[in-house]
Amino acid sequence: MKNFEGKVAVVTGGASGIGFGLAERAARSGMRVVLADIEKTALDEAAGKLRDAGAEVLAVVTDVAKWEQVAALRDQTLAKFGGVHLLCNNAGVSVGGLTWEITQDDWTWILGVNLWGVIHGIRAFVPGMVAAGEEGHVVNTASMAGLISGPMMSAYNATKHAVVGISESLHHEFGLVAPHLHCSVLCPGWVDTRIADSERNRPAELSDALDARSMPNFANADSVLRQLLRAGMSPAGVAQHVFEAVADERFWILTHESFKPMVTARFEGAVRGANPVVGSLF
Repeated sequence: MKNFEGKVAVVTGGASGIGFGLAERAARSGMRVVLADIEKTALDEAAGKLRDAGAEVLAVVTDVAKWEQVAALRDQTLAKFGGVHLLCNNAGVSVGGLTWEITQDDWTWILGVNLWGVIHGIRAFVPGMVAAGEEGHVVNTASMAGLISGPMMSAYNATKHAVVGISESLHHEFGLVAPHLHCSVLCPGWVDTRIADSERNRPAELSDALDARSMPNFANADSVLRQLLRAGMSPAGVAQHVFEAVADERFWILTHESFKPMVTARFEGAVRGANPVVGSLF
């Protein structure tokens, strides 16, 4: 999809971070933008910024973990704009800890947002995109954690690996039955976002606290993580990679060259039957 002018982009997790970077880039490309986010105040502020810059925006408070809310997002989008051309399933949260100590509430929350959010987005929007017969693109946000697996991240790794697998299948399915559509999977490294503050949006009914887990050296690791995020790529930089990939109909979007040797080593190791060794994530 090389011509974005006048077309419609839907971005989940669109009030901040990568999501807002994608929305800004879509608006600058002349697209009409649908912003979805669970955080109403941030969503209203983000929508205001885009409108002030001249964009036509629909903002919808949405918990992507809940099918009925994603279905409502679709219905409001179609009522307002009539169709969708670029779907960015981007909303995400993070949970850390030893695998055997991650709580039931942790798993329910992260699977709901990171995995079911993508599934719900595809189920809600793709049938209409297929039927419309117009050029379109789906971008699913995974992570380098969808290609390599570090310690203390098993829940996050699981969701992002699943998003990569779903995206590959979707890519093949579009080729078989909907060649007017294309799919990309976004696997960034460190990006300057608030992913470390995901707990701010955890539903009260899934409120198991961090102190339920014994995080070895957690305070130091959390400090290092936040430093890496602050020094990471800007969301605008990630969005530039995404829009270039969409224009080129390119599936893989790996934004950070420094992580690629770890990806190569992992898959070459799998072919050789070697035990996993993760490089320096931190």
